[in-house]
Amino acid sequence: MTQSTFLATASAAIRLSAITAVVVVAAGCAAPEAAEAAAAPTLESDAQKASYTIGYRYSEGILGQARAEFGDAIDNEAFLAGVRDLLDGTDIRVSEEDSMAAFEALAESQQAAAASEAATALAEESAWLAENGAKDGVITTDSGLQYEILTAAEGAKPGPTDRVTTHYEGRLLDGTVFDSSYQRDEPATFGLNQVIPGWTEALQLMSPGAKYRLYVPSAMAYGPQGRPSIPPNSTLIFDVELISIGDDS
Repeated sequence: MTQSTFLATASAAIRLSAITAVVVVAAGCAAPEAAEAAAAPTLESDAQKASYTIGYRYSEGILGQARAEFGDAIDNEAFLAGVRDLLDGTDIRVSEEDSMAAFEALAESQQAAAASEAATALAEESAWLAENGAKDGVITTDSGLQYEILTAAEGAKPGPTDRVTTHYEGRLLDGTVFDSSYQRDEPATFGLNQVIPGWTEALQLMSPGAKYRLYVPSAMAYGPQGRPSIPPNSTLIFDVELISIGDDS
């Protein structure tokens, strides 16, 4: 995400949060004696039910996005102070200049933290792959890809642009499953030039009926960018079964 996109998203999220969160936080912003009465609205009329649902659902998504952007930097008391000022008609207490500077500082802080985490992950990956590659049955190719043959098979092998049908499960090093055709109970068909380099190389070593366990270095997977369910510089483990080559599967 570029800095300008980050700032625009952050500003929009804060503005929209302040508007849509009013319904659900108004009770918390009221005086203590009024808050208790307001904490359990009757929600009897259609307008009340619709208002509550809008407040809850929109705030759920917006605050989730804000926390995804800012993480632990979200200060609940400061956020509520902004909502209280809006409700009270008080002028905003942070200037646009200071607001933009704060967003920039947060962005820089998060980028630095992400870079540090990525560097740590690379160091851990190097050590892990070295240890794993020394295990019996683990083969390391010139590219750095590692694999084990779980089930051997003889026959034709796909080329670098062939379409293949596979069953597979992908895991992080801690065992977290991030994708599985087995769980979907539906094999996946794709071209070998449409997947991560680790898969493109590994599937060309296999024949239909073979099942391999792949240890894919981050450079042959999603690298420093990662994915929503895959942290940056993650080594990935796949159990892959090649079912067929071509579209007639």
